[in-house]
Amino acid sequence: MDLLTQEEYLALAGDLTLPVNAYIDGGYRPAASGKTFATVNPATGETLADIAACGAEDVDFAVSKARDAFEDGRWSRMHPSERKDILIRFAKLLTRNARELAVMESIDSGKTIFDCETVDIPETIHCIKWHAEAIDKIYDQVSPASDDHIAMVVREPIGVVGLVLPWNFPLLMLAWKIGPALAAGCSLVVKPAAETSLTTLRVAEIAAEAGLPRGVLNIVPGGGAEVGEPIGRHMDIDMVSFTGSTATGKRFLSYSAESNAKEVVLEMGGKNPAIVMEDAENLDRVAQHIVNGAFWNMGENCSASSRLIVHRDVKAELMERIAVHARHWNVGDPLDPETRMGALVSETHYNKVCGYLDQADDVAIGGKAENGFVEATVVLISDNDHPLAREEIFGPVLSVIEVGGFDEAIKIANDTDYGLCASLFTANAKRAIRGARMLRVGTVTVNSFGEGDISTPFGGYKQSGFGGRDNSLHAHDQYTQLKTIWIDLSDDADEAID
Repeated sequence: MDLLTQEEYLALAGDLTLPVNAYIDGGYRPAASGKTFATVNPATGETLADIAACGAEDVDFAVSKARDAFEDGRWSRMHPSERKDILIRFAKLLTRNARELAVMESIDSGKTIFDCETVDIPETIHCIKWHAEAIDKIYDQVSPASDDHIAMVVREPIGVVGLVLPWNFPLLMLAWKIGPALAAGCSLVVKPAAETSLTTLRVAEIAAEAGLPRGVLNIVPGGGAEVGEPIGRHMDIDMVSFTGSTATGKRFLSYSAESNAKEVVLEMGGKNPAIVMEDAENLDRVAQHIVNGAFWNMGENCSASSRLIVHRDVKAELMERIAVHARHWNVGDPLDPETRMGALVSETHYNKVCGYLDQADDVAIGGKAENGFVEATVVLISDNDHPLAREEIFGPVLSVIEVGGFDEAIKIANDTDYGLCASLFTANAKRAIRGARMLRVGTVTVNSFGEGDISTPFGGYKQSGFGGRDNSLHAHDQYTQLKTIWIDLSDDADEAID
């Protein structure tokens, strides 16, 4: 899709009809309390709309409708090929509405229209389509039982699922969850982040237009205490999938233990290392990957390369090249297609990132923050104990640590509470494979920054999460239960029946 001009995007933004109510049982409805909260354009401070501020009563209603839909089988027992057809129509309608969704996403989150148009929306559509195509291609199993028995291992949808979304990739993280969950046959109650509810609400309407039965996809906007906790504690929700901060994710474990022991899948924070060894080839390309990993989406990315662990022999040259590439990551109006870094998502988060900048002792590049925008920043730190090396900043701040060898680099990389992603740059194939095996993270990229693609599982070790994986066929596992069906074929069984 060709990009428009800034003026054209501004005109589209002014013409949008924004959804403001919860979407439950196939239609929009206000919060039971009648309360609302403002959603704000972080780039301008303008209030975009007043969204329904739902609470426990709305969660109860959404869960009851999701349970009705699941139990009567309107989706859960629909033939797999029919579910596939509906989700493919859903993907086609998302494509038809792609530009509207891109603009809505940008003004609600501060993300650049460039990223929304070229990454977020296309990958959202691809994710839905990919999981749709997998629906009628995942086979159950027959175990190697004796001649007198047949043992079938079958998958069944887990039931009513609560999905709690982050604000950094509102549409894409929605797709990562509803793609496999709907493919499995589950009914869903979704809580979008309060900062970024608009596109999730709009997508529910598009899904209904595609033929998704009412009650299967329900969107309940509101705060964490008002909506997130009631979802976590609800006795009739079978499973929760959460993406967000580690501190909040841990609460869902408590909610589960204190309610119905529902299954919990957590995808949480990261403090991801990028290791550059002395033999790394093409330092200009390495710098490009480092900068992209650190500053893409304003650093509001759980897999961001926030720690550069670099060998002293190449540090000076790499820093020069990083400085060149960092200049291309300009800060500006998110609706300008030339802008590469938009506004941080909220004033609260902007103040948090600025607090970390105040702790920076040696700023090598950038460091400027103003009116919700933070420029690409590189900070030199003496060791891995500095707060900028240990804590997830979730902003465009890259911390640089110098090392003298491979073993030291791996030790520092693993010296963290997190274990989501890592990158390793080296020309030595054996060292690359050894390092990838030694790094205690869920995804390792070699000589590049990335997260894999839809076909590869995404998730972390340690406090970056557990319980399941997003993306790939493995994502379907967390939304299904395994059932064993044991059939006795022996003659004794026939005699007992007689």
